[in-house]
Amino acid sequence: MNSSFSDRKTLLVIGGGIGGVTAALEAAEVGFKVVLVEKQPFLGGRAIRMYQYFPKQCPPTCGMEINFKRIKSNPRITCYTMAEVEKIEGEPGNYMASIVLNPRYVTDKFSQGNQCLDIIKSEIDDSFNLGLSKVKALYLPHDMAFPFRHVLEPDALTEEEKSKLMESCKDGEIDFDMKPEQFEVDVGAIIVATGWEPYDANKLDNLAYGSCKNIITNVVMERLASRTGPTEGKILRPSDSKEPANVAFVQCAGSRDENHLPYCSAVCCMASMKQARYIREKLPDANITIFYIDIRVIGRHEKYYYDLLEDDKVKFIKGKVGKITYDGSNHNPVLEVEDTLGGKKLSEQFDLAILATGMVPTTKDVKIPYDVKYDDYGFLDPSNVSKGIFPVGVARRPEDVSRATKDATSAVLKAIQYL
Repeated sequence: MNSSFSDRKTLLVIGGGIGGVTAALEAAEVGFKVVLVEKQPFLGGRAIRMYQYFPKQCPPTCGMEINFKRIKSNPRITCYTMAEVEKIEGEPGNYMASIVLNPRYVTDKFSQGNQCLDIIKSEIDDSFNLGLSKVKALYLPHDMAFPFRHVLEPDALTEEEKSKLMESCKDGEIDFDMKPEQFEVDVGAIIVATGWEPYDANKLDNLAYGSCKNIITNVVMERLASRTGPTEGKILRPSDSKEPANVAFVQCAGSRDENHLPYCSAVCCMASMKQARYIREKLPDANITIFYIDIRVIGRHEKYYYDLLEDDKVKFIKGKVGKITYDGSNHNPVLEVEDTLGGKKLSEQFDLAILATGMVPTTKDVKIPYDVKYDDYGFLDPSNVSKGIFPVGVARRPEDVSRATKDATSAVLKAIQYL
């Protein structure tokens, strides 16, 4: 490239999940300055919370760790966590983005073995584990967190704990006076990689989520299977912490339904088959039933499906689960479904039911602070690229990790040509 680094417009990446991280690295490694903004205290998004990727069944940390090293060693990437883009002004090619950096209350002087940790007894819900477990109010988000820095929740502390922290941390490790910082950056193009949220299963009244403890969602299942999860990788029933012997997967929980999510999220079938493998690995004697409308396998991954068809512990039944009740004596979910191939109605009891809820773009509820277009479901409209705004991953459409990384590379190629 002929232009000097200083002549090139900075690229703003909103969202530090797998798509945003990939985009930031691709742009920086061809010479562009990048400002990466993530609202969580760590990078990695939803992907870093997974137990394994499909189809190779490898942990996300192996790929993420390499990316984090690349970010750390690249001076052209400026990364802000616990930060949000509050306002975007200007015109295509010449934007001014206002960023708010929220207080961490822990400075970079804090050492990982600091005695301040022993002072704290107060606990909060562990957001990394989806509130399924507790952590101290002074915590490290997770053991592979990048940046590898603690966070303090002052409002959760007792006055005694605050006083003791002030006494013990005299070298500036803790700063209760931290305030939100606001600053502006001049950027030429914007990549939106704000990710997704699982569809709210509480809206599915017919599936008894929330009333029966042994009905969980697919995102919860990922944390149960992980060794860093609330059960240390043991797949246990929430009601009694026993190993389930008979497990059901309920596909299209709210998806392809005009009353909830009219679209298919594209990844749910593969995700459930992946999680069926978790159960086969950890509970080899358990029986698994997957209730589905259609099995939609991504790309050329049919073998992933065919291998399970040959497993005598896994059964596929074509039929949408119409209703779930539960047995009050043992908290077992009871699924009512019409077996369309068998031509009969079923009412079967299981130890654990896993709802395959769909993907909802974060932009459905949290809009980008600029005049951009969205489709009927909250995804960013492709026409925004004419403004120098490029959606990536699930900000654009439902995607798995592999497609999100390819999508990010494609968006960067377009963005740097635009710049």
